[in-house]
Amino acid sequence: MQAISVMVVDDHTLFRRGLIALLSQDPGIRVVGEAADAADALRRAQELQPDVMLLDNHMPGVSGVALLPALREQLPALRVLMLTVSEDEQDLAAALRNGAQGYLLKTMDGEDLVAALQRTMRGESVVSPEMSHKLLNALRGGAAATAASSAPAAEPDLPPLSPRELEILRELTLGASNKEIARTLGIAESTVKIHVQHILRKLELSSRVQAAVWGSERGLGAAAP
Repeated sequence: MQAISVMVVDDHTLFRRGLIALLSQDPGIRVVGEAADAADALRRAQELQPDVMLLDNHMPGVSGVALLPALREQLPALRVLMLTVSEDEQDLAAALRNGAQGYLLKTMDGEDLVAALQRTMRGESVVSPEMSHKLLNALRGGAAATAASSAPAAEPDLPPLSPRELEILRELTLGASNKEIARTLGIAESTVKIHVQHILRKLELSSRVQAAVWGSERGLGAAAP
C-alpha cells in the first residue's frame, strides 16, 4: 500500500517538528511538507499536493477554519483533519461545515493519530471521542438556530433524495454507523455504503459528518422516531 502523504500546519515550531518526527516513524506515513501559517499552507499544499493536511485552528492571522474554504476550492481532493487544543463546540461545528474531514485533539496518542489518517484515506470522518457529545450539541444548536432565524426551504429546492436515502440520512444525522444503519433498516452494510455515496453526491458534500450537519439543520434527527 502506498504511504499516505501528509502536510503539517501549525504555528508552534516545537510541536510541529515533534509531530513530524512522530509521524515519520510510521512506514505508512510520508510527511511531505510543513507550514506555520495559512498563506504558506495554501501555497505549499498547491505545490506538494498531499493526501492529508493536519491543520491547527488558532494561528496568527487567518485561522485554520477560515482557511478551509480556500483549500476546498483550490484543492478539492485534499483531506483536512483539524488538529487542535480547542474543545469549543463552535470551532468544531465551523470546521466540519467548512469541509474538514475530522476534528482531533492534540492530546491524542500517536497511534490513534495514525489510525485517524488511515480512516480518512478510506473516506471516513473522524472526531476525537472527547468531542463526540459536543458534536451532537453543535448539530442540535445549528438546527435550532436555523429554525428560529430562517424560513424552511421550499420543497423544489431540496435535493431529490429517495425515501430510502432520506431514511439513511436521518440515521446519519443521529450519528449511526453504516453497520448500525444496516441493522436498523434490515439491509446489507454494502448497500448502506452505496446509498451514503449517492447522498453525498446529491447534496454536494464531501463527508458523512457534513451530511449529518445538513440533516440536523433541516430537523431530520429531531423527526426520527
